[in-house]
Amino acid sequence: MVELRHLKTLAALRDTGSLVEAAERVFLTQSALSHQIKDLEERLNCSLFIRKTKPICFTSAGQRLLALADDVLPMIRNAERDIARLAGGETGRLNMSIECHSCFQWLMPTIDRFRENWPEVELDLASGFNFSPLPALARGELDLVITSDPQPINSIQYEPLFAYEILLAVANQHPLARKGHVDPSDLEQETLICYPVDRNRLDIFTRFLDPADVDPEIRTAEMTVMMMQLVASGRGVCGLPNWALSEYLERSYVSACQLGSKGVWSTLYAAIRDDQKDAEFMRDFLDTARETSFKTLNGIRATAKN
Repeated sequence: MVELRHLKTLAALRDTGSLVEAAERVFLTQSALSHQIKDLEERLNCSLFIRKTKPICFTSAGQRLLALADDVLPMIRNAERDIARLAGGETGRLNMSIECHSCFQWLMPTIDRFRENWPEVELDLASGFNFSPLPALARGELDLVITSDPQPINSIQYEPLFAYEILLAVANQHPLARKGHVDPSDLEQETLICYPVDRNRLDIFTRFLDPADVDPEIRTAEMTVMMMQLVASGRGVCGLPNWALSEYLERSYVSACQLGSKGVWSTLYAAIRDDQKDAEFMRDFLDTARETSFKTLNGIRATAKN
């Protein structure tokens, strides 16, 4: 029997203390407002306020409805605000996945900043090599994938974050540590330590070794720190982003060589679906990721945005 419009009218009457001002606030004529209140009183079979009093004096029944209005109207306003923010791309879900563990060096500070600015966005992070994140992104199971290996998939676009050089990490005592750069043939007899992904998704193969028809022995490790331990102990060499190697190089834990005389550069991307490309929180996450990366990482370069 009691409708939302009734609660708004009674709250306006209390707040303004005047039928004229209350009618203006709820966009009614004074006559229409009076009719609405009379109709409600007839439905409830009781008076809601005492006529001809200034300020308006509410009866016990009127005060009870005002209490209800104080509970319900803020809830309605909050819900309307959230829905408006959702429709405007200001809130939502950001489930992301990364394809290499070394991303944590810059990604975690990015996530911390993003959570501060967008507390209403549901954020989750998955990592690992036991599933294919890009198809999961296309299916809607994920909202963003950090990758250096863009694949042509309908409804997915790739936003460049930054460019980086791939370096070869070697043990300090390794003969290659004395060379300024290495050629593909230098790795023919080496064990190359890689993340457990297909070799055609790794630039060190597709852009350095495969064109020279060089096929070294491969050993896999899931964590960057595990790779560095293997390299430092002389059990293999490893191609990693320059920024991922920086702390190990600064501590002289390993040495690094350039791949070829000109080096091999790659780009890290954020893969997102077309339906989220214009969401405000998504655009802000990408901008935050770029800003944080350039404050955090050494040796990276800016790339043109799509």
